[in-house]
Amino acid sequence: MERVDVLIAGGGNAALCAAIAAARAGRRVVILEAAPKFYRGGNTRHTRNMRCAHDAATDTLTGPYGEEEFYDDLLRVTAGNTDKPLSRMMIAQSKPMLDWIQEQGVRFQPSLGGTINLGRTNSFFLGGGRSMLNALYRTAESLKVEVRYEHEVTGLDIRGARFRSARVRCPDGETDIEAGAFVAACGGFQADIHWLKKGWGERAENFLIRGTPFNRGTVTRMLIDHGVMQIGDASQCHAVAIDARAPRYDGGIITRLDCVILGVVVNKKAERFYDEGEDLWPKRYAIWGRLVADQPDQTAYIIFDAPNIARFMPSPYPPISAGSVAELAGKLGLDPARLDATINGFNAAVVGGKPLDTNVLDGNATRGLRINKTNWAQRIETPPYYAYPVKPGITFTYLGVKTGMDARMIMADGTPAENLFAAGEIMAGNILGQGYAAGIGMTIGAVFGKIAGTQAARHVS
Repeated sequence: MERVDVLIAGGGNAALCAAIAAARAGRRVVILEAAPKFYRGGNTRHTRNMRCAHDAATDTLTGPYGEEEFYDDLLRVTAGNTDKPLSRMMIAQSKPMLDWIQEQGVRFQPSLGGTINLGRTNSFFLGGGRSMLNALYRTAESLKVEVRYEHEVTGLDIRGARFRSARVRCPDGETDIEAGAFVAACGGFQADIHWLKKGWGERAENFLIRGTPFNRGTVTRMLIDHGVMQIGDASQCHAVAIDARAPRYDGGIITRLDCVILGVVVNKKAERFYDEGEDLWPKRYAIWGRLVADQPDQTAYIIFDAPNIARFMPSPYPPISAGSVAELAGKLGLDPARLDATINGFNAAVVGGKPLDTNVLDGNATRGLRINKTNWAQRIETPPYYAYPVKPGITFTYLGVKTGMDARMIMADGTPAENLFAAGEIMAGNILGQGYAAGIGMTIGAVFGKIAGTQAARHVS
């Protein structure tokens, strides 16, 4: 049986940060990536940025973003449903992470046009997620990390709280690999629709999976079955509104629609169902997947008019357009009279009149509606009129394994595991009991990946 020092399941940001940290400590590291090489990297392939605390503006960040502000944002989006000490530690460690990850070859650029409100808080990867991944892979391979593609973990030998070996399916058959430490960094279970149904019921049949079809949660199941403490439940996830015309799997970040605040959102009854102007977009965009999931057929429509078409990053699919609201309704399969009444009622309720500024809560609102829009309310009155159909897009799930400050898994009886570590989506539920803030998934992966790799290397020593 083959033996290595540190065995890592997964091939994305968290796995690579763990591998690099362990390899820099002089350990023999093997990464098991279930996907083929072209699809390596899990959801990291589709990312654009990461959220890190920093004390001052830089060449690519427009201003400071302190630890307390970051923590306040996290508490707001999670409604306090987070492991507070663990979250504070992660945020503190996110500050040096900006330098550390650049030392591994990753480069940043100023925020992209159309990415509303992110220029100060989030660092954008030069070339996007795939370029970021390629940089980390180059560094890992230069450190003699061995990456094995199409190698899926199918079994774990865990005795008590100690990892012994993993059973691995590969193109040549099956094999067993022993290791001094094991790092689970292999994503959530979002590609397993049957598991999603345990939290969402039949609604999950209408969900789209933004990321890799390889994240099926097999390692998560095995770990919990072997006595690791579960965190979260099957209904909690990072879910956003994405173009309903996107593919079932792997549509990526380009299918996300950032134009909710610029218009109104209606369901199949042509009725609004939530305040589109509740908060700045990076703090509240991730609520819309869950909101749409509660609508008939898990479908909704973002509707806006001509002045707003250039104010956001569009979907790869063209918007549906028409010269009148009634014509637009016909193209969407909605009741024309109902949609006309909804838009006319909204327009009549708009008060304010300040110039539109999506960087602040501008107070332009509606008054007297059952559901008022509290910011960025503009009359929808200038043709052509546009619409995007949207469905819930699941990025990753929050049900996973409990970890401590050292990224060590916690067993069901509350004791720390001996040599089992976790990073990234598989333990994100420790930080994200609910909700999401743009870029925080990459923060969780990078910070806990580096910690997991460092601690795994120390255990082996």
